[in-house]
Amino acid sequence: MKLGLLVGYSPATLSMPMDLIKQAEGLGFSSVWTAEAWGSDAATPAAWVLAQTEKISVGTAIMQMPARTPAMTAMTAMTLYALSGGRFILGLGPSGPQVVEGWHGVAYGRPLTRTKEYIAIIRNILERKERVTHKGFHYEMPYQGSDATGLGKPLKSILHGDPALRIFTASISPNGMECAGEVANGVFPVWMNPERFDVFEPSLAKGFAKAEGNKGLADFEVAPFVTAIMGDDLEKCRMPVKANMALYIGGMGARGKNFYNDYAKRLGYEEEAVKIQDLYLDGKKAEAAAAVPDSLVDEVALVGPGDRIRDRLQAWKEAGRKGHVGSMLVGGGQPELLRLLAEEIL
Repeated sequence: MKLGLLVGYSPATLSMPMDLIKQAEGLGFSSVWTAEAWGSDAATPAAWVLAQTEKISVGTAIMQMPARTPAMTAMTAMTLYALSGGRFILGLGPSGPQVVEGWHGVAYGRPLTRTKEYIAIIRNILERKERVTHKGFHYEMPYQGSDATGLGKPLKSILHGDPALRIFTASISPNGMECAGEVANGVFPVWMNPERFDVFEPSLAKGFAKAEGNKGLADFEVAPFVTAIMGDDLEKCRMPVKANMALYIGGMGARGKNFYNDYAKRLGYEEEAVKIQDLYLDGKKAEAAAAVPDSLVDEVALVGPGDRIRDRLQAWKEAGRKGHVGSMLVGGGQPELLRLLAEEIL
């Protein structure tokens, strides 16, 4: 099992923790990941980090697909991959309707259809076997709509891409996992209980069966986000995780249409998920965070004193040995914690 470092997207003031990133590189972390929401983008910080590192891979977790055409994303990915000597990893996601329609001003559409079309176009561009054409629900190349000039023509990338460039998708839903298994090289679950691979396994198996060749876990990487906070006060360490999980389980989507709420239920917390959502949507955010069970936090995050984190790491290491987890993508900025993880995992 490998280790990655999540640096996410910037708050109001943009900065990159280059000292922490270089420490992770020195400790043997294999990857570092940028992100975007509706502020800083993911690609520019990835370029910044690649320019200041030598060995570590840099990926996007995620670039929002509706924000860019597939060709533009392929151009960005090929450029970063070429300039870094093959160290760039392309992580994609559909984002959510609030951001897609509210910020980017485009229709949310069909996220799984978009994912399949998007990755198919990017792979065609990377392979350069022929001029790129596509006719799908979301994308048409060349464009032939009623407002087209009629002058568009199929093109082949000037820059020679590398088909070995890895593409990951973000997903937690059964259909999303199946889609990832079919078309991607890996998947980012927002959280994961390393002892509950059964939540993902049937869907991934269906996706692998649809893919070309004899695809399986040996060709695919499950790379969950793992929040890690080390400290003597266990409850204090849990609090930020609970607040974040309450936001997602309670507020990321409407009642009855929240993928994170559904995921919490599949992890065994059906009653709790309903309660968290009810509290959050009623404006009781502190109460919603308090309603996140300690056991759920302990299953998906690494929190508390160092010895407690070491104990919990045994389950993660076992999941790595089974091939259920390829990389732990760690969200946490404590240098001493990165050292502990490197000592235990690498």
